[in-house]
Amino acid sequence: MPQIQIRGAHINYEILGDNGPWVALSPGGRRALDGVKHLAERVAAQGYRVLIHDRRNCGASDVVLEGTESEYEIWAEDLYALLQHFNATPAYVGGGSSGCRMSLLLALRHPEAVKGLLLWRVTGGEFAAQRLANQYYFQFIEAAKKGGMAAVCDTEHFRDRIAQRPSNRATIMNMDVARFTASFSKWADGFLQDAGKPVIGATTAQLNSIKIPTLVVPGNDKTHDRGVGERAQKLIPGSELYLLFPEDQNIDIVPPQEWEYKDDELAGVFAKFMQRHSNG
Repeated sequence: MPQIQIRGAHINYEILGDNGPWVALSPGGRRALDGVKHLAERVAAQGYRVLIHDRRNCGASDVVLEGTESEYEIWAEDLYALLQHFNATPAYVGGGSSGCRMSLLLALRHPEAVKGLLLWRVTGGEFAAQRLANQYYFQFIEAAKKGGMAAVCDTEHFRDRIAQRPSNRATIMNMDVARFTASFSKWADGFLQDAGKPVIGATTAQLNSIKIPTLVVPGNDKTHDRGVGERAQKLIPGSELYLLFPEDQNIDIVPPQEWEYKDDELAGVFAKFMQRHSNG
C-alpha cells in the first residue's frame, strides 16, 4: 500500500476509484483505514474517488507522540496536506466519531478545501469525553508510569502499531517517560475541556459558522448519543439529518460491525447527498 511523508510523518493511504469528485473518509477511534474501506468502496462505486488513510498513531503510519496542538487538530492538518498533495480540494470530507471530529476541524480551519461534510457517530457530552480520554490517553499514561515506555509498547494499540510498522518501536522507546506523560496529559486535558461543548471539538459559534453542505448521521449509544448528533445538525445552518439507527442502545459503544452492516445504505445516502449538492 502506498505511503507518503506528510508534515514529518509517513502516512499510509489508499485511493479507491479512478475518476469523479474527491471524497475523503475516516473511521472512528484510532482505527486503521480498513475500518472505513468497506464503506469507501461502496461510495467509490457510485462514481467518486475516495481517499482513505491511516492517521498518524494509527494503522501502518508513523507513531508521533507529541505536538503543540490537539491530536485531532494535527490529524486535520495532515489530511489537508494530503488532499493538497493530490490536488483533491475542494473535497467532500467525512468520518465517524474521531473521524467526524477531524472532518469538522478541517472544515473550520480550511473551509475553502471542503465542498461538503459527511458526519456520522457524532460525539459530545461528559460521558463520551471521560470514556474517550481514558481510551486515547490515560490508559497509556498509566502504563508508562508503571512500566516505562516498554509497557507502552506492550499495550494492545501500540503493539499493533509496531507490528504494522516496526520502526515505531524505536520511536516509542526513545521518548522519555516524563515527556510522554506530559504530552498525553495535555492532549487528554484538552479533550476533557470539550465536554461542555455541543460536540467534542467545536463550539456552538463554530458550528453556526459552517456554511458548506453538511449531512449528519447521529450515533446510537452512550458515547455517540443520538441527541448530540441531532443538536449538532440544528446548529449547522442548512444541514441535513439522516437517522440510520432511530433508537439509542443503553451501552457504552455499539460495535463498529453493526454500522458496517449498513454500509450499502449509508453509501447510497452519501451519494445522493453529494449528487444533490453538486447539481445544486
